[in-house]
Amino acid sequence: MDHQAVLTAYDRQIRRGAQADSPGARVERDGAVVRQTGAAHDWNGVHWADVDEETADAVIAEQIRHFTSLGRDFEWKLHSHDRPADLADRLRAAGFVPEPPETVMVAEVADLPTEPELPEGVSLLPVTDASGVRLMVDAHDAAFGEDSAALGERLAQRVLTQLTEAPDTIVAVVAMAGDVPVSSARMEFCPGTDFAGLWGGGTAPQWRGKGIYRALVAYRTRIAAARGCRYLQVDASDDSRPILRRLGFVPLSVTTPYVYAP
Repeated sequence: MDHQAVLTAYDRQIRRGAQADSPGARVERDGAVVRQTGAAHDWNGVHWADVDEETADAVIAEQIRHFTSLGRDFEWKLHSHDRPADLADRLRAAGFVPEPPETVMVAEVADLPTEPELPEGVSLLPVTDASGVRLMVDAHDAAFGEDSAALGERLAQRVLTQLTEAPDTIVAVVAMAGDVPVSSARMEFCPGTDFAGLWGGGTAPQWRGKGIYRALVAYRTRIAAARGCRYLQVDASDDSRPILRRLGFVPLSVTTPYVYAP
């Protein structure tokens, strides 16, 4: 893989050319900034900013004014190759709080396995309606604990809206151990680009290390291949990064969510 060529395509197609990731949100191109504004349960934030040492502080202040006027928490999605080099310091000085960094990883769909291999007693259930979304939330809570329950509910609203109003933009799946949801994941498509994004994949602690995460990747890869996607992209946590490396994903950049809460 040509790392620089793929990174350039990622910036151009996914960040500068960002598309709304839920029917209730809109992507706005305001001068140097590409941002998404939506309802409270949508992702609100900055995808891309073409700033330098002279313009960065003013652009940061303008984004704060925009989102706080709507009463929205929002995220500045900073990447390690973004400029200026001190942009992270400027965001912290403006009141943003960094969350744990994740590694942007990419693989060519053609190089990935497409047959899920599941442990005995586990099956995959496609999510297509409200009952499936509820199972996703239960799996999310089992994987990440009660502290993440509010995030799970916001995710549920967003996924259900997509499934209802724009079903071609999302694939969601739950891993079931009998009638108990133990893991879940989704894939979001970006029409007109080479990329599809993999999200989720959290697994209940007692079911980790059994290949469920890999099976969820393979399940989604098969669908991505059928849709003609060239690349899969993941914002990988420290836990998932080694698994993705073994599957053939390579690091592209590091992304850190800088969050501003009014």
